[in-house]
Amino acid sequence: MLMMASVAFTGCVSDDSDDTTDTTTDSTDNTDSTDNTDNTDNTDNTDPVDPVGADTQSTLDVIHERGSLKCGIKTSQFGMGYLDSDTGAYSGLDVEYCRAIAAAIGLNPDSDIEYVVASAGDRFQKLADKEIDVLIRTTTWTTSRDADLNADFAGINFYDGQGILVNTGAFADADSIMDLDGANVCTTTGTTTEGNLADYFTTNNLDYTVVGVANDAAAKIKFVNEECTAWTGDMSNMVAQQYGVNQDGNASFSMAIMPELLSKEPLGAATRDNDDDWNDVVQWVWFGMLTAEEMDVTSANYGTQNLSNPSYNRLLNSTLGLGTETNPLAPTWMQSVLEHVGNYYEAYDRSFCDGTGAMANCLVDRAGTMNAPYWEGGLQYAPPMR
Repeated sequence: MLMMASVAFTGCVSDDSDDTTDTTTDSTDNTDSTDNTDNTDNTDNTDPVDPVGADTQSTLDVIHERGSLKCGIKTSQFGMGYLDSDTGAYSGLDVEYCRAIAAAIGLNPDSDIEYVVASAGDRFQKLADKEIDVLIRTTTWTTSRDADLNADFAGINFYDGQGILVNTGAFADADSIMDLDGANVCTTTGTTTEGNLADYFTTNNLDYTVVGVANDAAAKIKFVNEECTAWTGDMSNMVAQQYGVNQDGNASFSMAIMPELLSKEPLGAATRDNDDDWNDVVQWVWFGMLTAEEMDVTSANYGTQNLSNPSYNRLLNSTLGLGTETNPLAPTWMQSVLEHVGNYYEAYDRSFCDGTGAMANCLVDRAGTMNAPYWEGGLQYAPPMR
């Protein structure tokens, strides 16, 4: 749970920086490993990979044979994927999603998930090499990733956009990116973040100098040491990094996040191509959490719903065709998700807010952003579960 000042912005937050090339593998009962790197993850140095053949065994069946889920995440971004080095506890919206998937397929989310750190540079290769079963790591859904990397995306669990954190000691009157002419900007090299920065500054006739870094840990050092006067990445990541810098107390200057978004960054889970039964499960677990919120079904009340209402009965007691012939989902799969994780509102509240159930003290406000549900003007929308 996060206890911090609320930050609201019109677009949303997050994407694809990176956690460097950390190859650490963490399991839920192993608290010794930490990931001190982090960037959004826009690096795509991976060569195109071969799609999964139609005769290949479903990943869902492989997971059941193994008895555990391998979930590719980042562990250095508050709110999305974070590992507390003191307690060994994982938190964040991507982690909640991993836990929900594990619960849906009959695993114990507290003991049967192996968290594998996936960096911006190696995440798709780890997916292709079957080092992970699903990638849920602030990964932006793009054309080339969908096509060239033969990754199938499974919906969007978070709508984000690229933002800029600014040293307002160096740019005292800055309240817009338009005020940053001549800035030295820290960005992860070889990423779409770097490309978006170039496009935006060129289009707006702004001069800038790239201060290239390998990951967020390196960017943080350079930003605090004033080697760069601005830092760009997913908005959610910029909010998280600003919070981290303030918590550390090492910066001798004030800072602010500019209001503009440089890009669209729809973040989603990804599976391997042509692994349809598994992709369906990953996708509909998310849609199930959204549907439960829409129907006001929570971790506290799912057991007392009126099942004579067919909509509630389908949500709570139907396989709906999900799974494989060998391993169909249990009819009560959504009850397991609600028991261990709850609906989308509950997962978001634990990830970005104080977890009290009131969306209070949020690192990133949900209200008024694209991550609000559609009935509140946002973009989070689930197809019918029937």
